[in-house]
This record gives sequence, C-alpha cells and structure tokens, in this order.
Amino acid sequence: MPFYNTIRPETVEGKRTIERLLVLRAQLAREIPARTLNETLLLATWNIRDFDKASYGDRLQEAIHYIAEIISHFDLVAVQEVNKDLTALERVMSALGSDWDYLVTDETMGGSGNDERMAFVYDSRKVCFRGVAGELVLPPRKVDGEVVPVAQVWRTPYIAGFRAGWTKFMLATVHITWDEATAEPASRVAEIEHVAKFLEERAEDPDAWSNNLILLGDFNIFQTEDATFEKITEAGFEIPEQLQELPSNAIQTRHYDQIAFRARPGYLDRTGRAGVFDYYESVFRWPDEGEEDTPETNDDVLYRDAMEPGYSTKADGGPRTDLSKKNYFKTYWRTHQMSDHLPMWVELRINYTDDYLTRRADTPLEE
Repeated sequence: MPFYNTIRPETVEGKRTIERLLVLRAQLAREIPARTLNETLLLATWNIRDFDKASYGDRLQEAIHYIAEIISHFDLVAVQEVNKDLTALERVMSALGSDWDYLVTDETMGGSGNDERMAFVYDSRKVCFRGVAGELVLPPRKVDGEVVPVAQVWRTPYIAGFRAGWTKFMLATVHITWDEATAEPASRVAEIEHVAKFLEERAEDPDAWSNNLILLGDFNIFQTEDATFEKITEAGFEIPEQLQELPSNAIQTRHYDQIAFRARPGYLDRTGRAGVFDYYESVFRWPDEGEEDTPETNDDVLYRDAMEPGYSTKADGGPRTDLSKKNYFKTYWRTHQMSDHLPMWVELRINYTDDYLTRRADTPLEE
C-alpha cells in the first residue's frame, strides 16, 4: 500500500490528487484482479515515458502518486525508459514504501540509447530476487553453417532470476529500437529476431538457472500481423490471446508492448486473466472520440499553470518552437506526466501444492 502522508489536502493539487486517487483505485479494483499472498502472481510491463526527463516540465508529485498506485496493484513490474538520473524512480519507491525493491541496469550510452535504464520493481514480501542478473550480450549466430556476427542491441536487454511461491523464473525485459516510424524496418525486425533466438537457446539450456522464461517489454510492434511480432512466436514464445487483441499505446492504436512465455507446463501457468490498464479514464483525462468535451472529461484547464514551463521552454533552456497549443495537453504534456504507453499485465498461477501432493500420493508403498 503506497504512502500518501506527503499529500497536502489544504492545497488545490493535494485535494485533486486525493480525489483522483480514489477514482483511480476504484478503476484498478474493477479491472485488475486482487493480489494474493500465495496463489497468483500479477506481472506487468510498463514503458514510463522519459522517466524522468524534464522535456515538457518536471513530473508533478501528483503524477508520482498515480504511478505508485498503479504499480502497487501488481507484484512485479518491468519498467522501461528509466532515465540515468534515478530521482523519479526513487520518488516512486518512496511512495511505495520499504516493502518494495528494485533492480536497475546501468545507463545505455550513445544517441540511440537515450541515456536509458531498465528496471524490475517488485514487492519483496511476495517476490524474491535470486541473484542471477545481467545485461544480455548477443553472441555470433550460425546462418547456413557460417558464423555471422550479430550487432548488439542499442538498449541492452536485462535478464534476472526471481522466485514467487513454488516457481522460479527468468524475466528478460527489452526496449527494441524505434529507428523509423514504420512498421517493419530491418533494424527492428533484426533486433527482435536476435534477442528472441538467443533466449530460445537459453531456455533450452539444461544448465540454465531456470527454464521458465518470460520475455516482456516495449518491442515497438505496430500490429500483430507484422514480421516484428512473428519473430517472437517463431522463437517458440507464446503470447496470451487476450494480449494479442489489446493495443498498449496511450491512444490504443499500436501493439508496442508484449509479454511472451517459454515455460514448462505446471510451473508458471496462466490463469486466463490479462489486460492493458488505461489510467487516462481516471487521471489527466481527455475526451474520447465522439465524447462531449466537458470539465468532467477534459482536465486540460486544470493544469494550465503547470504546463506553461514545458510549453514555452525546452529542457536545455532554449525556446520551444516545435509545438502548437492544439492537443498539447493530450499528446505531449500528460504523456510526460504519466506515459504514452499503458501498463500491460498478466496473472500467473504460482501455487502447485495440490499437484505436488497428488503426485506424491501415487508413490507405491515400500514392500
């Protein structure tokens, strides 16, 4: 349960934060299964946009509270686009409280790396990190009998081992290159293929720490019919059907994020519940297409003062000339308060006590 004793209800922002937290919590209760201690694991992946760069003004403490509230309804969350400056992540961790912990990569250098890190945030009462972690370096591959070097991924995938209940598993999180604003650029297809093939071999390695492997994160996949998506399934990963039907960007037109499985039956089974959580129904609201634009559906006017620094001035101090005020709140500012991605989640079974006892019951008696 997040800590909200820093909210000041005597201020306009504080009162609004409390009111919206109640609405957000009600939405989460409706749409996300209740967490359990021993039976299930709620796993999510969330690209939190430029977390935290002051590209459009700093994140409000209000947004930090909303982000913490959402994370707290899961057990383990893979987070992409964590900035090299960990201040924003630490602000969220402070709100989550001492029961929560995280693992984070080093920053990714180079222009395409965008100074990003990747993180796993988890409730340590439920999930245990088990000492296996690393950023993936892709080895050469054999193609038609020839050893072919593989270009390293710009934002290095991060893999770590965890235990929850009866099950130990490996999580590998990625943020695949954007490169071009088209569906299937060669660089993006190649990155996904190389990572998926490497992890396919890792999952089949008898000496691997665990053969239960989950690949998740931001793949920048446009549609599930694209070659980018096929490269995941060609490597033997299974993606829940519910998630294949759900776009994960803020305007819900793209299937950027995915959660894919290579797990042994009876070790990390899915319950059938999965989804994408659209927090914009409760916070930083903007009317849907065809919906009437009213104070109950559009929060633009509430944040005019907070938006002004980012609208008029870039993070480097220079004047901003690249934007008009049209849709500034919807497309830019609020997505740098929350994100331009929605969290994707899946519920997993982790209690196999009855299965184990049933197998033991079938053991023949000694003569």
